[in-house]
Amino acid sequence: MGHGQGAILSRSQSDRRANRRAAERRGRRAEAFAAFSLQLKGWTILDRRARTRAGEIDLVAARGTVLAFVEVKERATLDGALQALGPRQRERLLRAGSVWRGGKARFHEHEVRFDLVLVSPWRWPRHVPGAFSAEQASSLDLI
Repeated sequence: MGHGQGAILSRSQSDRRANRRAAERRGRRAEAFAAFSLQLKGWTILDRRARTRAGEIDLVAARGTVLAFVEVKERATLDGALQALGPRQRERLLRAGSVWRGGKARFHEHEVRFDLVLVSPWRWPRHVPGAFSAEQASSLDLI
């Protein structure tokens, strides 16, 4: 490998890192906007970017006796955001929600729900309550 190729590889790696950082910032902004919109609807945000041994949960929210594990998807369009939640992510959210709730006895009696908040530029976030359940995890149909 010549000297010029090494410079190209390092520039490419630098670009990938910059892209990851930009995506991370967009994700954090989308999650903050989603949390704000849920709070306006009367939800209490219990946790943000909750890390469990089964994976990360974007938002954990409660309202009354409902405990919602919320996945936030940010894309250029609402339809694009809707399409972004795949079966593996649903399974991860189900497992992570179970682990999170297992460690919090005060929420054991709450109704559990898996919600989705879709975020796109210049649009108010779209909250999809009960986007899927454990029974529907492998066949998501929101429309």
